[in-house]
Amino acid sequence: MKTALLLVGVTTPERFAEIPEGGAAVFLVGFPGNPRSLEPDRIAALIGELPNGIEAWGAVRDPTPERIRHLYEEVGLDRLLVYGRIPEGLEFLEIHHLVPSLPVPVAGSGGAAPAVPPAEDYARLHLDAVGPGLEQGSPERPDWEICARLVDAHPGRKFTLGGGIGPENVAEALATVRPWGVSVGASVESAPGRIDPDRFGAVRAAIEASEAAARGG
Repeated sequence: MKTALLLVGVTTPERFAEIPEGGAAVFLVGFPGNPRSLEPDRIAALIGELPNGIEAWGAVRDPTPERIRHLYEEVGLDRLLVYGRIPEGLEFLEIHHLVPSLPVPVAGSGGAAPAVPPAEDYARLHLDAVGPGLEQGSPERPDWEICARLVDAHPGRKFTLGGGIGPENVAEALATVRPWGVSVGASVESAPGRIDPDRFGAVRAAIEASEAAARGG
């Protein structure tokens, strides 16, 4: 299975060509003072530089319906990764292109698994650690055992796994959780909002090696 790779907190186009086909560049929207956060007009300009086959996602917290529509229609984002509350009053296609981030307890905390919303509403779901980690690039690792149980309990659902994934542990994350995709952020940065090409390349290499091993190659 090909693993979708999401690069979170992108602020410049230099790494776009290194995102594998089927992956996504994820732009943070609406976090004043955060070096990873971009204004909508800057995101629109960057979307124009994305290669074919790479989706443009926005990451938001507690968006309003008006904000969601603006980011789809005026900015040109393909999907919105939503942390927190999803508002009411949205049209079917607006909902269908949202990716709810399900808050999974941090490893060792003993918390309960989050509820999984219905497949008819959301084509994709994201698993990340409980807390405000998005603003810091999601450095905390969610409980992978809980994540694996969620994936196993909902076969066919497209789960992406985030939170503390880097070149040192992405192979273990794939083997343990078996997600449809993974997202990386702070773990591949040289500074907030600046992607380290060596660490990002190491993540890609580890994913490719895991895929080859799964194929028996």
